This record gives sequence, structure tokens and C-alpha cells, in this order.
Amino acid sequence: MNKTIKLTASAHYVPAKIVKNQKLSQIMDTNDQWIQQHTGIQTRHYATKQNTSDLGAKVAQQLLHASGLTAAEVDLIVVATITPDALTPATAVLVQQKIGAVNALAFDVSAACSGFIFALSTAEKFLRSGQYQHAIVIASEVNSKMLDFQDRTSAVFFGDGAGGVLLSTTADPTLELFRGEKLLTKPAPEMIHSGRIPVIQKIAADQYPTLDAFYQDGRAVYNFVTTNVPRYLKKFLLEQHVKNQQIGLVVPHQANLRLIEQLSQQLDIPLSRFAINVAEYGNTSSAGVAIGLDQALKAGKHPEYALLTGFGAGLTFGGMLLNLSQVK
Repeated sequence: MNKTIKLTASAHYVPAKIVKNQKLSQIMDTNDQWIQQHTGIQTRHYATKQNTSDLGAKVAQQLLHASGLTAAEVDLIVVATITPDALTPATAVLVQQKIGAVNALAFDVSAACSGFIFALSTAEKFLRSGQYQHAIVIASEVNSKMLDFQDRTSAVFFGDGAGGVLLSTTADPTLELFRGEKLLTKPAPEMIHSGRIPVIQKIAADQYPTLDAFYQDGRAVYNFVTTNVPRYLKKFLLEQHVKNQQIGLVVPHQANLRLIEQLSQQLDIPLSRFAINVAEYGNTSSAGVAIGLDQALKAGKHPEYALLTGFGAGLTFGGMLLNLSQVK
């Protein structure tokens, strides 16, 4: 049985510790001028005493408060992350425990910087089934714990944060949130990767699991985004019979400001319609879109056509159209 889905609440959270470019220039060969010129990033937040589930739980608690629901009324929790507390249990399960959502199904989605869009798509399908009424969808990342602070090509970009929404089913079709989506993966595992775990080389007492730090081929990523993402989005909008002039809000992955500027130019959508938080928060991976959506809603932006787009390791791509005109 198909159900109408509405956006009941949105929220975001970033840890208190602010790290300026000057601080990074003290531990690696870089400087504030270079970072701002190439990325537009001025500051980022690091979670020095909080893990990914802690940030996610903060968002979940805000969502419950804003919606007026109790944790026991939540049926589903989906957390998008590539920086989980652990390989298992899922970070979503830890969020579930921390907020006391005793009746929920909880699991993680790993789709890198497209993760929030993939998680929204997943939750939407669960809610459409009619078996679930209220879903919390969160993107939460503590990127700082996965960085190699000797790798200036990656470390200067990333920050920590979380954002999310609470979705609910409703009998009122005028409140429908979702207009359309396009999700893609294009295998290129060497371009961006993090947390690889090597297989054992021997059976011995000193054999112990390890994992690697975050890595990206910055030039290759830039070329992929500027070449492919605008083409994907133009095709997606064409398939949805939506013209770029109709798009009142674009919430992009916060990779860096220069990429967002490129998207604005190639899509012929004014930069003023883009939700941008990368200068203050850095690249928060999957959380950037979730944070940007909450910020836009809090700023009173409720267009009939809002375009969410994420792109990242995999390579993954997500495009989603939302109707925010009825969101209170």
C-alpha cells in the first residue's frame, strides 16, 4: 500500500571545537591563503571527544523535540556514514540505544558523500510499504579520526558534523515530499578510499587487524565532478520534466566551494540558490547535504522544487527532487 510521505522535522549538529586553517598550517605544509583559494574553506569542526553515533544522537534528539514525537514512536532509523563507530554494530543501532528508540529497526548506509540521499531513498521505500510510520534519517561523520595529517591534499578539506530529517506517513497527498530521484554508482575504487582492512599474511600471534587513512586523488575527483555530475543532473532534470529555472534551491555535497561554483555555472542556476556551508564546516562528507537542507529550511526557503545532489567515493552519484513548499 503506497503512502504519502512528509518531512516532519529537520536538524543538524556540529561539535564545538573549531579548527582554523592556521592551525593546520602548523602541522603540515600549507597555509590559509592556499586553502581558501583552492577550496573556499576557512574553518571546520572536529569531534575530539565525540564519536559518530554521539553526533547522530544529538540530531535525533533535536528531531524528536521538534516533531513532538517520542523515541518509542520511531519505527526506522537509517544512518549514512563512512566513519562509523565500528564495523559492527551499526552506528544507527548505537543512535537507537542513545535515544531509547526501543521499537525501531536501525541500520547504516555506506555511500560516501552521496550517503544522505541514498539513505533518504532507502527510508522512503520502507515508509511506502505501509509497515512504518516514522523514520529518522541521519548523515553523521567524524572525518577527523580517519585523516592522515601529513597528507595536505586531503586533510585540509574535511570536518565533522551531522544532519538529518524525520519523515512521517500521512493521509494528506498535498504534503508529499518526494518528486523524483536518480542514484548511480560508477566503480572507481582507487580514486577515493578509506578504512581498507588488509587480509592476513600469516597465522601468528602478532597478526592484528589494521586499516588505512582516508585517501583521494584530488585532480581525478575534480575532473569527475566537473565533467560528469552536471551531465547527470541535466539528464535527471530532463527526465523529470523540470527546467533549471524552476529549481528554487540546490543542496549540493559540500566538497569544496570551487566545485559548487562550477556546478552553478554549468547548470545555469544562480549561486544564490545554492545552500553552502563548506566555508564554515569544511567537507563533512555525507552530512553536508543534510546540514545544508536543515539550514535552508531554517532560513525560510521552501521551494516547490529543491534539488539535492551528492557525489563521492565509489564513485557514487545521487540526485533527488523534493517539494519543500508544504514543510512547516
